[in-house]
Amino acid sequence: MKLDTALKLGRTSNLPTVCTNVFAGAVLAGGSLEPMTLALAVLAACALYEGGMFLNDAFDAEIDAQERPERPIPAGDVSRSTVWRFGYGFLGLGVVLAFVARPSAGLAALATSGAIVIYDARHKRSALSPLVMGLCRFGVYAIGGFAATHSPDPALWLGALLLLGYVLGLTYVARFENSGGIGRWGPLLGLAAPLLLVLATWSGAPLLRSFLGGYALWVQRAISQVRSGKPGEIRAAVGGLIAGISLLDALLLANSGATGLAMACIVAFGVCLAGQSRIAGT
Repeated sequence: MKLDTALKLGRTSNLPTVCTNVFAGAVLAGGSLEPMTLALAVLAACALYEGGMFLNDAFDAEIDAQERPERPIPAGDVSRSTVWRFGYGFLGLGVVLAFVARPSAGLAALATSGAIVIYDARHKRSALSPLVMGLCRFGVYAIGGFAATHSPDPALWLGALLLLGYVLGLTYVARFENSGGIGRWGPLLGLAAPLLLVLATWSGAPLLRSFLGGYALWVQRAISQVRSGKPGEIRAAVGGLIAGISLLDALLLANSGATGLAMACIVAFGVCLAGQSRIAGT
C-alpha cells in the first residue's frame, strides 16, 4: 500500500481532533498528566481512529463503488483484503497501547473498538448509527480520562456527553453530504449544548469569552452551509464540524482553567483544517 493511499484511507487529516479529545479527557478526569502515559493514550486513540477509518472503507466498498468511486478500494489503489487486515491491526494496536498506559484505559479502548466495528458494519443500515459514532468519541474521552486516573471526576462524563451530543449532530449531517437536504434539525441541537453548559458554569478563566465566541461562530458557519442544501456545501460543513471537535475541546479545557492546553487545541484545529485541504476528512 502506498503512503498516500494509507493517508487517504485513514482520513489522517482528522487525527488532531483525536489528540485533543485525549487531552480534554485527561484534564477533565482530574488525574495526573504523566507525559509518557498521556503519549501512550494519544497513540492508542489515534490507532483506534485509523483502524475505524480503514474498516469503514472496507465495509463500504460496494457502496463507494457507486457513490464515491474515487475512494482507494473502488479506484483499485489497494485491495479490500489488505484494508481489512490493516483496519483490525490498528484496532488491536490501539487496545494494546491503551493497556500499557493503564489497564482501565485499555478496557475503555476495548469497548471503544467494539463500538467502532459496530458502527462501521451497520452505519448504512441503522438509524442509531449517529449514537454509536458518538459513543466512539465518548470512548476517546474515557481513554484519556482513565489514562490519567483510576477514578475520573464526574466532569469527564459530562464533557464526554457533550462531545457525544456534538457528534450526534455531526454524524446526522454527514448522512446527507451526498444528497443535500437535511431531514430534521433537532439532532443539530447537540452542537449548541457546550455553549449552554459553559454559560451555566462560567468559570471566568482567561480568554474564555474568546473561546466561547470562536466556537459559536464556527458552529454558526457550519449550520449556514447546511441550510444551503447543496451537497458540496454540506460536505464542507461536515469537514468543518469535524475540525470543530478541537474547538469543543478547547472550550471545555478553557472553562476548566487549562488555558495552555486550550490554546494547543486551537493549533490542532488549524492543523486539521490545513490537512483537510490535502486529505479529505470525510
